[in-house]
Amino acid sequence: MISHHFDDATLVARAAGAMSEGMSLLIDSHLHWCKECQERAWQAEQIGGQLLDQLTPAELLEDSLSSVLALLDEDAPVATFKPRVSGSDEVPEPLAQLIGGDLDALPWRGMGIGLQQYDLNLGGAGACRLLRIKPGVSVPHHTHKGNELTMILRGSYSDDIGRFCKGDVADLDDQVKHQPIVDTEHECICLIATDAPLQFTGIMGRLAQPFIGL
Repeated sequence: MISHHFDDATLVARAAGAMSEGMSLLIDSHLHWCKECQERAWQAEQIGGQLLDQLTPAELLEDSLSSVLALLDEDAPVATFKPRVSGSDEVPEPLAQLIGGDLDALPWRGMGIGLQQYDLNLGGAGACRLLRIKPGVSVPHHTHKGNELTMILRGSYSDDIGRFCKGDVADLDDQVKHQPIVDTEHECICLIATDAPLQFTGIMGRLAQPFIGL
């Protein structure tokens, strides 16, 4: 059962198209599993549609039609067909389209004792990666220079906010300080999207940050 959901502001920003590619991927992945957030996201889109209906129409430039028609003469990139990849019990379908459905098959890269990452390299603002954390291991105590979204795909962790299990999301801003620690005998794998680097608050975290790259 999913216990932690997105803030309303996050779903409104998604509806407005104001999220980075990585954060949009994480939100869509959670929506694939969470009926409650699906309903709230639909409501946010309805509000956006009503606001658009209230806008005052603007006159088009005289050459608007010819400008649009000229675009048809430009060489357009050829779309590459990609077979649709189904999700799995651990990988929601939006994420599966990028990585496949098997988390264990990814080329994980070590970041330190008990910590691995797989960078999705989506480009643009911020970062989006998978973290794989062994039981009992914690991420150094940190806050955020921007926003951080985290979705649990396998296992669980606890921090200053609560306990997060499969399907849960942590929707955090720069006012939150926390130190996630894997709290069972099983590893934890989570998808994390940020719009700025983490800001470690302890001396060990600051020393390790250049090496772990978060």
